[in-house]
Order: sequence, then structure tokens, then C-alpha cells
Amino acid sequence: MHTILVVDDETDILDLVTFNLKRQDFTVLSAENGVAAVRIAKEKIPDLIVLDLMLPGKDGFTVYRELRADARTRGIPVIMLTAKGELNDRIAGLELGADDYVTKPFSPKELVLRVKALLKRTRKVTVDATLKAGVFHLERNSLKLFLAGEPVDLTATEFKLLRLLVEANGEVQERDALLREVWGYSDTTLTRTLDTHVKRLREKLGKYADAIQTVRGVGYHFVSPDTAGTATAAPAASTVDTGKAVEA
Repeated sequence: MHTILVVDDETDILDLVTFNLKRQDFTVLSAENGVAAVRIAKEKIPDLIVLDLMLPGKDGFTVYRELRADARTRGIPVIMLTAKGELNDRIAGLELGADDYVTKPFSPKELVLRVKALLKRTRKVTVDATLKAGVFHLERNSLKLFLAGEPVDLTATEFKLLRLLVEANGEVQERDALLREVWGYSDTTLTRTLDTHVKRLREKLGKYADAIQTVRGVGYHFVSPDTAGTATAAPAASTVDTGKAVEA
């Protein structure tokens, strides 16, 4: 089960939040000041932190900055607790990059629901950070492609084009749609930009080049190759070409 670090100098709030999270089978760590919060976070690496901003000594903003400056704790989602009416604190927290905030006084049930929702969102981002299709591994955050375990150097545009094709799950992506999505073109009738980039992308993919297939007069689609480097079943040969696209 997930581990939650709750940071608040008010004992009654700390106990209330701890009690309600434990009722939902969370493991709960607690800290009553900023120094303890940073130490526990770095030692235990919790799945989420509920952080009060108005802490004595080292306040919540300072704690948040220190956690974000450390690679070990940078990715931990944070829900900030702010006093009622402290709009500037809420704005400052969100500008710093806090994932959510709850205003005191709050409903324990609402806080637990927000914790669950944020953990769910974070889990999805983590899972989706790497897009996999056979031997193709695309790292969305770093814009890197690993092909059968080997890095392939792509430009940002080439990566975006390949990502869109892989995400389409084998569905044909029309030329006009790709030109609008990747390059922002409104008039797509005369440009050969897409064809040029597909050609360069295929060259970089080497023996896996036929994973990007042309549907004549329509666009392109991605066919996931097996580990031997050959593409899986594709649409009929009369409509598919693995070479240069033919204009509609």
C-alpha cells in the first residue's frame, strides 16, 4: 500500500489526517516541523506528501523547494494545506509546482479523496512515461528512442512524429492531421515536409524502417515489429507502401 507523509505542526490536525488515511489502509508517516519533514522524506521516499505551509522555522515553501532540488524526492506529489483566505499562499504554492492544495478547515473525507485521485494521476503518468511497442521504447519525458535496447538519436520533431504514429495503435494517421499536429500547418496541400521527415526517420530506424508504412493517398501508420526486426501483419499490399509517400 502507499506511504503518505503528513506534515503539520498542529497535533489535532496531524492526528485527524493520520487516522483517516490509516482507515483507508495507507501507511502514514508524520512530521511536526520542516526539518523533520525533509529528513523523513529523503530517508523513506513516501508516495505522496501532505504539507502544511505555515510551519514553524522552516516553512512549507522552503520544505517544498528543498524536496524539489533533490533528485530522490523531486517526483513525489505534494498536496499543500493552506489557511482559509490565504489566497496568496495558494497561488504561490501552485506557481512553485504543487500538485494540489486543500484549504483549512477541510473535510478529512475530501482530503483522502484528493490523495487517492493524485496517486492515481501520478501512477498513470509514471506508466505512460515510457511508450512501448515491440522493440520500440519511447521515453516521453526525455524524448529518447531506444530500439532493441540501443539509443537512436532523433530530433524533437522526429520523436513527436514517431510518438503520434505509435500511440495510434496501428490506425492510419492522415497526412493533413499529422501536418497540423506536428508542424501546426493550416494549409497542407503543397508541403513535402512530412514525407521528408518520414524518409529521414526510416533511415534512422535501419532494419526496422518498415514499421512506418505508407497508405497511398491517405497517410502513414505504425506496424509494431517483432524482436527479429520484421513487421507484423499489415494492410493489403495494394494500399500499403513502405517507401516514399505518394501525394493524394
